[in-house]
Amino acid sequence: MGKRVIPPGGGDRDDGPGGEVLPVNLRDALEERYLAYALSTIMHRALPDVRDGLKPVHRRLLYAMRELRLDPGAAFKKCARVVGDVIGKYHPHGDVAVYDAMARLAQDFSQRYPLVDGQGNFGNIDGDNPAAMRYTEARLTDVAALILEGLDEDSVDFRATYDGSEEEPTVLPGAFPNLLANGSNGIAVGMATSIPPHNAHEVCRAALKLIEAPDTPIEQLVELVPGPDFPTGGVIVESRSSILESYRTGRGGFRLRARWAVEDLGRGTWVVVVTEIPYQVAKSRLIEKLADLINDRKVPLLEDVRDESTQDVRVVLVPKSRNASPELMMESLFKLTELECRISLNMNVLSQGVIPNVLGLKDVLVQWLDHQKTVLVRRSEHRLAAIVKRLEILGGLLVAYLNIDEVIHIIRTEDEPKPFMMARFAITDVQAQAILDMRLKNLRKLEEFEIRKEHDALTAEAEQIRALLASEERQWKIVAASIRRVAAKYGPETPLGKRRTSFADAPEHDTADIMEAMIEREPITVVVSDKGWVRTLKGHIDDFSRLEFKQGDKLRIAFKAETTDKLLVFSTGGRFYTLEASKLPGGRGQGEPIRLQCDMDQDQDVLDVFVHAPTRRLLVAGKDGRGFVVAESDMVAQTRKGKQVLNLGAADEARICVEVPDGATHVAVIGDNRKLLVFPLDQVPVMTRGSGVRLQRYRDGGIAAVKCFVGATGLTWTGSAGRSFTRSLAELKDWLGNRGDAGRLPPAGFPKTNRFDNA
Repeated sequence: MGKRVIPPGGGDRDDGPGGEVLPVNLRDALEERYLAYALSTIMHRALPDVRDGLKPVHRRLLYAMRELRLDPGAAFKKCARVVGDVIGKYHPHGDVAVYDAMARLAQDFSQRYPLVDGQGNFGNIDGDNPAAMRYTEARLTDVAALILEGLDEDSVDFRATYDGSEEEPTVLPGAFPNLLANGSNGIAVGMATSIPPHNAHEVCRAALKLIEAPDTPIEQLVELVPGPDFPTGGVIVESRSSILESYRTGRGGFRLRARWAVEDLGRGTWVVVVTEIPYQVAKSRLIEKLADLINDRKVPLLEDVRDESTQDVRVVLVPKSRNASPELMMESLFKLTELECRISLNMNVLSQGVIPNVLGLKDVLVQWLDHQKTVLVRRSEHRLAAIVKRLEILGGLLVAYLNIDEVIHIIRTEDEPKPFMMARFAITDVQAQAILDMRLKNLRKLEEFEIRKEHDALTAEAEQIRALLASEERQWKIVAASIRRVAAKYGPETPLGKRRTSFADAPEHDTADIMEAMIEREPITVVVSDKGWVRTLKGHIDDFSRLEFKQGDKLRIAFKAETTDKLLVFSTGGRFYTLEASKLPGGRGQGEPIRLQCDMDQDQDVLDVFVHAPTRRLLVAGKDGRGFVVAESDMVAQTRKGKQVLNLGAADEARICVEVPDGATHVAVIGDNRKLLVFPLDQVPVMTRGSGVRLQRYRDGGIAAVKCFVGATGLTWTGSAGRSFTRSLAELKDWLGNRGDAGRLPPAGFPKTNRFDNA
């Protein structure tokens, strides 16, 4: 009787004669049904079996093609015929999904070792779809034949199809290491799998190594299987340690780059030619992306891209200048396009066809080898049973030959000759029936010799099989011999077996150089308002009188820069923020607040903004007069949160950020109390972060200005009337002291603003 889920308390309604409404907890019902759906997706759709490396749809495709006798070398048949048989007999899903899976098995740019030999349009590396299944034809490849080998010899279990009318294999014999050789991808419920393709010869060598020494460590296996081998080639630039860890755990990834070379055109000109693109990257989409980058002026080193591909990939990249570095240009393209991609490794497979598990390389090989041994044992037992049955029949035929006259007499005179012969000659029912079914022409003497010869040969073979089944060592020898045949058939000297993907170390380039190569260098002028709004103007501008600001705002800082520059923002909280000049808002409008470019606290304000110079040193100090010298390279922040450099007290704030010129020997400090102090620069420590040391002592107020200068040149400042003053160390002897002193009133002519530049 059917059950329906109803809300609690809804069981009072009458469901009609013979009907029954059962209350079911909604949560329990959802959990039960969702779990059933998840298991169905995991086991019957998304995850491959570790033994044959196939998902159910692929396994059913190969089995249906075998049943249609589409063996290698046979005539092609329409793909529609195959798809019809698959969805009609084995796979109750849509024909489009089945045909897409079949087409992928025939694509030499998707499968490292195609399982389907296609005739017609099965798509291309540009991303074009295959022709309709009524136009294309297919048959099995030699690789598929290896996977199916021994299927009729009771090598695997069969189960009923979805409608119970036929049977299908639960797994294929899989003499070819398909899981690693062709890889697999799938998304299930709560889990996924991603296995890149590998070189079959290398996988077979690793398997043979495990047969010889089951305790072989993963380090030695990775020497035999150094990494994936993609059908589209490319260059793997992942570190060896990372690859080893990926194969150890079954999780990780590989950085894969396009293969390229510089082609000399003469007279100093050159182009870059890409001959191999990363796995599963559509060439047309890649070229479209490159064209968009050129139009958007995001790759200033690249002028044009051309697709000159025929049967082979040939993408030509034309540089904007012959003096450009091809390595730097390619590094920028690797960062911006799919010329470099990351291929993930997640070897989540079904162990024994039922248990989802993430396995490492060694575990995958071990389980495949165990399956090969099981297949060998089952095939041997099947063969032995057939031999025993044949020997029984041959034994009966020999009895008939030895007593031919009596046998003929019994057949002619007895109404029921079978039981009479069984009693007379002590033979079995099968033997008696074989005698009765024997043709008269087989009574010739030559046939007796052939039967005796066959009997002796089968007896010897049966003894060999029994010896094989009794010895695990012999079984592994047979498995190893089979794997060696596969390894030889797809060795490195064969067109299909030759490794296509190579390994290399990614060239080391300065990150700043790469970022600069991705931005077109243009002169700009950075404008910062008094309220912290920032914008950029094209070109270098000296006249700011026509600039417009928001009401109540005005110009605070303006300086010349280039789009490739990094800008440092120093806040009153003692924190430095790093901005990219190319990402600042343009000159139309009033710009936007600097706070939108970084995570600056609301209670802090912008103290200074300037172009980053990696080799420069700065002196920073708080209002209380404590400070230190810091290298500007230590101020660059990698995140929006910035980098705390000057540690401040609760009531303190940053006030000073001045350059330390090359060769500077002294520091001049003046406070709000108009006391000037000059002391040697070497008394100020160089730090990367901290509170610093006291530069000048104050009774009231705090620090007003600081200037670092070369003692031999003297201290220079600008007076109130714009006049420049310079005082030598001899003239400043009354103000010379040690850091932390109070100082004294400045010399005549020093501006009343207490600033060295009178700003």
